[in-house]
This record gives sequence, structure tokens and C-alpha cells, in this order.
Amino acid sequence: MRSVLNALRVLEEVASRQPIGVGELARVLDMPKSSVQRALHTLNTAGWIRPARGEVTRWVVTTKALDVGRHASGDLDLRDAAVPAMEELRRCTEETIHLTVREGDKMVLIERLETSKPVRISMSLGHALPLHASANGKAVLANSPSDAIAQLLAQELPRYTDTTITDPDELTAELQRVREQGYATNNGEWRSDVGSVAAAIMGGPGEPIGSLSINIPLHRLTDASRSFYGKAVSEAARTLSARLGHEPAVSATEA
Repeated sequence: MRSVLNALRVLEEVASRQPIGVGELARVLDMPKSSVQRALHTLNTAGWIRPARGEVTRWVVTTKALDVGRHASGDLDLRDAAVPAMEELRRCTEETIHLTVREGDKMVLIERLETSKPVRISMSLGHALPLHASANGKAVLANSPSDAIAQLLAQELPRYTDTTITDPDELTAELQRVREQGYATNNGEWRSDVGSVAAAIMGGPGEPIGSLSINIPLHRLTDASRSFYGKAVSEAARTLSARLGHEPAVSATEA
């Protein structure tokens, strides 16, 4: 049983940090190198991971992990419904569009449409993003029940860059801004060179089932483009939510 659990822990870390080598995995997981190497060999033999290109052996997940995850969570239906909205978003923004779903304390990329621009954000399907340090995660958190938010805030929030929000009070205020404006932004909080704008896809009140995001190099995320992208992605997310059967709440002023 221990060897199975070790292999699963290694697989999760490879998916989160890929490409990654045995030494770094051993440090992150606080496991002996020999145990990590055995787990990597098992996962490679089973087709879950493969060596990345390069002289030093580092590991990445294969599409087998994504395929199993999609079928297990039913995300194929969401992906099929989302692609038309993603295509329209890419057309009007000319930037890379991502579709993510929440898995535990991470957001997982299940579909992407890439920009034709030479400088772009590159991320593999199945890649995991932190909830508190990504636009996708903050968009979903802001629309989640209060107890789910409190559970995250009770944990120590990892810092990835100088702009990562790790203070619970600051993150609470940030989530309130997301609710007020209808979209979340990432200003280099996960990777210092990555910017994004995202909105939650709703399955019902307090039930975010995923998020759409526009992903760009941070130097292209200006005040003007942030506002434009925010309006575009929030409208796309509302349209997709409606297509999936979600009816937004009507405020007292609209009734």
C-alpha cells in the first residue's frame, strides 16, 4: 500500500511542477531518492509520465492522466459546451484562452485555444494552478460558499512571486473586488511573467463548475486591456453558464 501511495504522491507533484527531476521531487515530498525513483519507474512503465526533452532527465505527465481525469469528472461535457465560447473569446481578443475546473485546492487546465501571436503563454493540458494565485482560482473562489473560502483561508498560502497574495485579509478583500467587477485578474502572482483575466462558469448559486480565462504575457496586460478582457470573459462565462442551465439571480432593482 505504501508504494502505491508514494506513486500517487509523485504523480501529483509531477503534474503540478512539471518538468521536474528526481532530486527536486525528493526534496518537495521529503522522500528518499530511491523511493522516488521506484515510483517514477512504475509510473513511466504504466504510461502515466514520460521523460521531458533535455540532457538531464526530468518528468512530465502524459495525456493518459488527462484522459482518465476527464472521464472520471465528466468534464468532457463542459469542454464541448465551452469550445464555441472559447473560440469567440480568442477571435475578439487574439489571445490564448483557457478552460479550467477545480480539483481539490487546484484549478486544472482541461482545454486551451492558443493565440497566433509569437509571444504567448504555454501551458500543457492537465496543468494545475493554485486557487489563491491564479485568476481562474480567484474567480471560482469568489463565487464559492463562504465555508469553502474560510477553509482555504485557514491554511498557509504559499508564495510564488513577489505579488502573490498570502495574507487572508488581503485575499478576502481581493475576492470581494472580484465579485463586484465580475472577473478576476492575475498580475504575475503565480509566475512573474504571466498575466490573466478570468470569470467563473456557474452551475447554480454558489456552485462554480469551472472558469474561462484570457492568458497573456504580463507586459501586454495594461489597464485598458484588463478592462476590455474582463468584460469579454465575464460575458462569455455568463453565456456559457446560461447554456449549461444556470439562471443568474435577479437583484431587487431589476425585479
